[in-house]
Amino acid sequence: MSKALTYIIFVAIVLGGGVAIGVNNLPGEWYQSLAKPPFNPPNWVFGPAWSILYVLIGIAGARTWMRGHLSIGMLIWAWQVVFNFLWSPFFFGLEMPVAALAVIVVLLVLILAFIRNRWNADRVAAWLFVPYAAWVGFATILNASIVYLN
Repeated sequence: MSKALTYIIFVAIVLGGGVAIGVNNLPGEWYQSLAKPPFNPPNWVFGPAWSILYVLIGIAGARTWMRGHLSIGMLIWAWQVVFNFLWSPFFFGLEMPVAALAVIVVLLVLILAFIRNRWNADRVAAWLFVPYAAWVGFATILNASIVYLN
């Protein structure tokens, strides 16, 4: 398989999966009724932010795949995708912010583990996850604040 096709497949899987999860777990009346902290961004910010992050996640995944299909880095990458895709169904779909907080904490740990694992093996892949770590760190604080306020 060519490198370009590998990148396309990984970005399509992550971006497509993220869009599908998002479309099927939209914030509704329940979310609107929650008390939110003053630093809660407007809803329109989340779509563009996640779209950019999903492209970066896909590129990092493709780079990791091309360096070793069965590597620890690839395993961490795959598990962080699973936990990423679980958050919205728990938070918005099942309306369980406490369970979603547990999911996002595991996700953040996996993101940081990926950065650490890739740091010496593929610095570019590691750096591609830095904005993702920052955003998920912020989202973790936001999720925890919503749990606390409600």
